[in-house]
Amino acid sequence: MIELYGTPRSRSLRVSWLLEELALDWQYRFIDFGQGAQHDADFRALSPEGKIPVLVDNGESVAESLAICIFIAEKYAPESWLPMRGSALSAKHWQWCSFIVSELEQGLWTLAKHKFALPEPQRCPEIANTARWEFNKAAKTASLLLADSAYCCGEQITVADILLAHTLGWALKSDCVLPENLVKYYQHMSARPAMRKALQKEIDFAEQQKHTM
Repeated sequence: MIELYGTPRSRSLRVSWLLEELALDWQYRFIDFGQGAQHDADFRALSPEGKIPVLVDNGESVAESLAICIFIAEKYAPESWLPMRGSALSAKHWQWCSFIVSELEQGLWTLAKHKFALPEPQRCPEIANTARWEFNKAAKTASLLLADSAYCCGEQITVADILLAHTLGWALKSDCVLPENLVKYYQHMSARPAMRKALQKEIDFAEQQKHTM
């Protein structure tokens, strides 16, 4: 049994999207931050910092969206969602993954932290302009790296594409302006049936669990 702990539209969507792409059987465990579910002892045993997403697969737990997606791809679809290990394309894939989680999303996460995620005394609203500048700078780099390619690694869709598309959707919801090729790329990726199914499944599971609490 695969269990995914998260909240709808968060980084857990990266994981649920990949699970749906691979047509795997999984269950969603909604962590309601508004009700303090992140402090639950059972959840803290899986995620000591109380952060999401967390995946549990046959008793083995994995945290961090990138690590989870790589774990899933390596275990269930190594030949279709990851370039051949040791190849130049694999290095490019890791370059993309590292760039997305360490550069591209950081400005967005800074915006979110200082808007709602951090305790109010630790928030600094004045940092918003710097965070947007940081994201815009990284988005220009992403635009140059992607150019007119269909996917991050050329014609093969990979884990990096799910990470990139989710991050671009996050940016649009944060009222960021994207380069034209990134907008087209996001529209293409977000139209995939697996993404829509994953999001709806997250929402439905969350609603069901709210009513049973």
